[in-house]
Amino acid sequence: MDDDQLPRQPEKTQSHEPGSGAGEHNRGDRQTGVNEAGGVQMKSAATEDEAAKPGSDSGDDGSGRKDKTHRHRSFWRELPVLLIVALGLTVLIKIFAIQAFFIPSSSMENTMKIGDRILVNKVVYHLRSFHRGDIVVFNGLDSWDPTVPQSTTSNPIRRIANWIGTAFGVTAGEKDYVKRVIGIPGDHVKCCDAQGRITVNGVPLNEKSYLFPRNVPSMIPFNITVPPHELWVMGDHRVVSYDSREHRGDPGGGSIPESKVIGRAFVVVWPLDRFGILPIPATFEQKALAAGVPAVPLALGLGAAVPFTLVLRRIHPRFRRPGL
Repeated sequence: MDDDQLPRQPEKTQSHEPGSGAGEHNRGDRQTGVNEAGGVQMKSAATEDEAAKPGSDSGDDGSGRKDKTHRHRSFWRELPVLLIVALGLTVLIKIFAIQAFFIPSSSMENTMKIGDRILVNKVVYHLRSFHRGDIVVFNGLDSWDPTVPQSTTSNPIRRIANWIGTAFGVTAGEKDYVKRVIGIPGDHVKCCDAQGRITVNGVPLNEKSYLFPRNVPSMIPFNITVPPHELWVMGDHRVVSYDSREHRGDPGGGSIPESKVIGRAFVVVWPLDRFGILPIPATFEQKALAAGVPAVPLALGLGAAVPFTLVLRRIHPRFRRPGL
């Protein structure tokens, strides 16, 4: 048979084995697809980063500006509330705890000078009694000043300004005074002994530490016993101080009621170069000063106890027995 008549064998196709060119081509295509996908992802991340940057034209930036505007408006809306709360706290502190006062005169120099601002503790005398040597601020109505209403103005703005000025110690109260306590109830205060010193219950005071330079303790002689619930007060600048000595013809005989005391001055806060605490001078810490004071209530108690005991012995037989 001729070769041309022989049936032709179909040509064998090349198998696609692993590692063959076709596989490599396909894998290359797949790698290209992965890289392209990764490129898309990287581009998306970069786009997000750019959107997060300040100043971008995205919608988030507009929202940020709105938030800032809202916060700015909220501050101005809350500011009046903050001012009202601060004013309310100031009023409460002024009424119940601490108040600032302005020094308008030279009666307490050099301890306090004209223009000084002091803080006054309004709670201290609810916790302890008055001490000799305390510097007190008090209202002079009904003792040093006649009982007349203080001058007022019909202008409400000026009245508010005056009230705020007094509360913060910018202006002085019309009837408020600041002096040092020399004698408390029951004290025998006298001027002066042979050395020109003021004595309290017979004990001389050494006042050089706080008296104005070259001032004598007093050029006005006096001899008083401080009434119950009253205080004998004097300024540290004795030559110019119009204090208890000059008010002996007024109600109370020069002393002031304890009930009129606003509080104890404890610190100078302005000007800053004069900042300092106002302590009780050492001369008032003498134990002998209190020697005469307890004897007064003790003597009164013994004087009342004797007749009371005699009356009981007459009324009830049980009290007639010895020892009772």
